[in-house]
Amino acid sequence: MELRRFGSTALRVAPLALGTVNFSWLTDEADSFAILDHAFEAGLNLIDTSDNYNAGQTESLLGRWFAQGGGRRERTVLATKVYSPPAEWGSRDPVKRTGSWVGPNQRGLSAKHIREACEASLTRLQTDYIDLYQMHHVDRSARWEEIWQAMDVLVQQGKVLYVGSSNFAGWHIAQAQETAKALGRMGLVSEQSVYNLTKRTVELEVLPAARAYGMAFIPYSPLGAGLLGGRPPPNDRGRRAYLPANPQVETFQQLCDELGKSPAAVALAWVARQSGVTAPVIGPRTLDQLTSSLAALDTELAEEPLKRLDEIFPGPGGPAPEAYAW
Repeated sequence: MELRRFGSTALRVAPLALGTVNFSWLTDEADSFAILDHAFEAGLNLIDTSDNYNAGQTESLLGRWFAQGGGRRERTVLATKVYSPPAEWGSRDPVKRTGSWVGPNQRGLSAKHIREACEASLTRLQTDYIDLYQMHHVDRSARWEEIWQAMDVLVQQGKVLYVGSSNFAGWHIAQAQETAKALGRMGLVSEQSVYNLTKRTVELEVLPAARAYGMAFIPYSPLGAGLLGGRPPPNDRGRRAYLPANPQVETFQQLCDELGKSPAAVALAWVARQSGVTAPVIGPRTLDQLTSSLAALDTELAEEPLKRLDEIFPGPGGPAPEAYAW
């Protein structure tokens, strides 16, 4: 598997990243381990998670997988996130979030929360360092000087190697990077944001900003939360089974049928070939879904299918300001 450079860093990662949002939620531990092992053997080395996936249980599951040894941790570029307190999906009850009371300082990007959240993630993951520590959302109440000071402490302690962002606007990236530059810091090495055929807003400013600052871009939800995964099999219990009919998706399915390719492979191949994209983050619920996603690595899209995809799912018209001005 041909590796890609992770932005302007010396890291090398596979052209797909393994997302873990389903592990310990829709996918039990045995099946999660099977998916992780298969991805590991296939050469996927970037694993993306978050401290708030399933009340921290996803990180704990990964920690048990790493504990099996066999080079699992050493060969993995481990990415996790900080911002929200660990929470059960759909729960607004603070007691259910971490098994204890959660106060106002157990969220956001204060220096206090960054430090505490990092220590908790390290414990759950059963590791002494995180390769990529991502801010899961912008915190408008936190000064960049405070955030970079907190991150720099973690880097100096050897607990974090690189810092990334997620769900940032283009101007947030610029703010973060210019402040880091003034402070003599490396700054953000990556941005993770939603990007797929149905959601192309990042083409306006986020992708251009990431490219301008030499950042890796690792889009999540490349299949549109299952919308672009094709017709669900009978008795499927995944999200696709509950999606309403969509004329665009039906036209997309017809195009994939003509090409003789699965919709998941086509959708992933499209995202992966976009300028500035490093590695789409796939979130398989089953081993079959992982296998289907891996097929995207061998999917080539000619000029005509690419033109038809743009007709079915028109983007914003290119980068700003040319997308809406002269």
